[in-house]
Amino acid sequence: MNAVKLVEETRAGLVENVHTGMICGVNERLETIFYAGDPDHYTYYRSAAKPIQALPAFLSNIITKYGLTSEEAALFTASHRGESYHIAALESMLKKLPVREEELFCPCSYPLNAAPREEMLRENKEKRRLYHNCAGKHMGFVTVCRELGYPVEGYWEVGHPLQQQILQILSGLSEIPIAEIKVGKDGCGVPVFAIPLKNMATTYLKLACPDLIKDPILQKAVIQMTGIMNEYPHIIASERFICSVLLQDQNIVAKGGAQGVYCFGLKNERIGFALKVLNGSEDVWPVIVASILEQIGYKNKQTITNLRALKPSVLKNDAGDEVGAVHERFALIAYPENADKQEI
Repeated sequence: MNAVKLVEETRAGLVENVHTGMICGVNERLETIFYAGDPDHYTYYRSAAKPIQALPAFLSNIITKYGLTSEEAALFTASHRGESYHIAALESMLKKLPVREEELFCPCSYPLNAAPREEMLRENKEKRRLYHNCAGKHMGFVTVCRELGYPVEGYWEVGHPLQQQILQILSGLSEIPIAEIKVGKDGCGVPVFAIPLKNMATTYLKLACPDLIKDPILQKAVIQMTGIMNEYPHIIASERFICSVLLQDQNIVAKGGAQGVYCFGLKNERIGFALKVLNGSEDVWPVIVASILEQIGYKNKQTITNLRALKPSVLKNDAGDEVGAVHERFALIAYPENADKQEI
């Protein structure tokens, strides 16, 4: 495993934290054109897989059949953070879809965001499956099972027809045979897949550039899904969180996962990126993605500014005093034979 130093945090000039990892960028010819560290490193998608896992719902007729709004449908792809608008949309979906909350395999939990979690604790509300960040994904799973005649029981097992359908979709989008995809169990209990970072970048290239998808039905579903993600970015995570900030840019399709995994695709530039922070930090994602965009000369400077605002280069303590700094320590390497073909 070849990792490089991505971000370094200092306090009073002394190194306090170092975040190592790897990055890969691919072009529309599926060539690696940018990298830092090992682009072949096998990486679990974690929740970066949610747009792929949501595709069976978008391939079906359930959104129209059950009268879901686009805002509600966005939750199929989301890692919702429990804000009031997330819960309201999920409650509405429960009323419309043929799903009972107790059927969801994701465990009962409190919201990820501190404010709604603390409010629920003050009000002595109990944990619910609906509050789990994967609840929307699981509601999609159960509804698709009923729509396609699959058993609901065991939908979380890798051998279940729904999970096999997702595996087939992933294999096609990533350009990697099913036999080479490694399978584990995700935090919410469903299968999670690991593939080389460059193939992960390829999936997000195709999500951003669906004309690269050969199956016209799948292509149409991807266009609908990513359009909804860009239309309702706050649903995918929440305000002041990297996924929602990036998705405000109509040129970007993006989603992160646990343990430092982040993926995004650029529509006009026709590039897909995937990265892994080896210590699992999500805190430094905005710094890394902003640096990637700067290094490739990305034209929408406002997006970079918005990312920088999430994780400023100056560290301050609780009193607002300047106490340290955040430094990017990587430079993307371009494959010479491929990079000279790419116009950024």
